Amino acid sequence: MKIVIDVGYDEKKANAASISFQNWGDSSPSDSKKILLENIADYEPGKFYLRELPCIMASINQYDLNQVDTIIIDGFVWLNSEKKPGLGAYLFEKLAKKIPIIGVAKRKFHGENIFMETIQRGESKNPLFITAEGIEVAKAARLIKNMHGEFRIPTLLKAVDQLSREW
Repeated sequence: MKIVIDVGYDEKKANAASISFQNWGDSSPSDSKKILLENIADYEPGKFYLRELPCIMASINQYDLNQVDTIIIDGFVWLNSEKKPGLGAYLFEKLAKKIPIIGVAKRKFHGENIFMETIQRGESKNPLFITAEGIEVAKAARLIKNMHGEFRIPTLLKAVDQLSREW
């Protein structure tokens, strides 16, 4: 099973949404879950993971992790060529390096990143920025590129984004 996770925020509340699916080409999820969290940490510039990681872990803990073979997040695993950790790297560590993490970001982090692949989907001129740990980044990029959907954002990634915004 693969899990896609996204978190929406409203002041001191978070809506951690997740969608699970079986095959990379699936157009609909196996299931979806939401967990509402209160009194979350304030955003700290440069330390986004301190706010988002507890929300993601609350979402992940709703699953039998022995059944999960990949987790996809909205964001970066590695931020730059110096391998500065992003949210995905912290998640990989938190999960004892047992589950591959793929980060899909809509905007490029500043600076060079030799650990990142860009992909084009649909007719969009704007790329997606793919980083990964526990799986080769080139393979991760191919998997995301070939996910269901004719637009820039794969169908299931768009669906989890929408779910995270539903209060």
